[in-house]
Amino acid sequence: MSMLQVKDLNAWYGRSHVLQGVSLDVGQGEAVCMIGRNGAGKTTTLRTIMGLVARHTGEVLFQGEDILNEPIHHRFTLGLAYVPEERRIVPGLTVQENLRLGLVASQNRNREAEVIDGIAETFPRLRERLGQTADTLSGGEQQMLAIARAMVSEPRFIMLDEPSEGIMPILVDEMFELFTRMKAKGTTILLVEQNVARALEVADRAYVMDQGLIIHSGNAKDLLGDKEIQERYCAV
Repeated sequence: MSMLQVKDLNAWYGRSHVLQGVSLDVGQGEAVCMIGRNGAGKTTTLRTIMGLVARHTGEVLFQGEDILNEPIHHRFTLGLAYVPEERRIVPGLTVQENLRLGLVASQNRNREAEVIDGIAETFPRLRERLGQTADTLSGGEQQMLAIARAMVSEPRFIMLDEPSEGIMPILVDEMFELFTRMKAKGTTILLVEQNVARALEVADRAYVMDQGLIIHSGNAKDLLGDKEIQERYCAV
């Protein structure tokens, strides 16, 4: 059963035609990754799905509802979450205060203590730092905070843009273990990631993008063994 269906999606930045007829689907409970070189259109795909690119055409169906022209807050209330590459945590606030921000527009706002306790169990590093200001965290811990803040609303579907970018290897390991746990708990994931091997290890299926087009798709484990595709379209 498809949770997300993207059909013939086109998007523009000014006169630049960035997405050119992108179509993809993500089934309920799946982890799907999008891989490709920088500038291939992966981030623009996520931003358009979330309603952050003004000029676009096509269809984005979330649980059967076309949300392409719906306001961002409506997508959020349907259970769609997005963690951008730049994280956007609030540096002067504590970890716990940043998590509370994720509850403001959520149906879970009356269950703050319970939800934050649950998030702290899922993110052991953050549990130890709830009273610490966000700007004193390492880059990897800030990324975990950005993901945790998205997760407090208990989304059905989460989109992650380059979560391992600039993070030390030990935290990358923790992060991908986290994605495996999220998937095991039933969260559907669409992941954009430059660490191709790790993305393909955690994903069920994968799409390869190049110059605004989906040029290949298939089983993630098959793509993990396809060095020709990786070298041709994913080498930085």
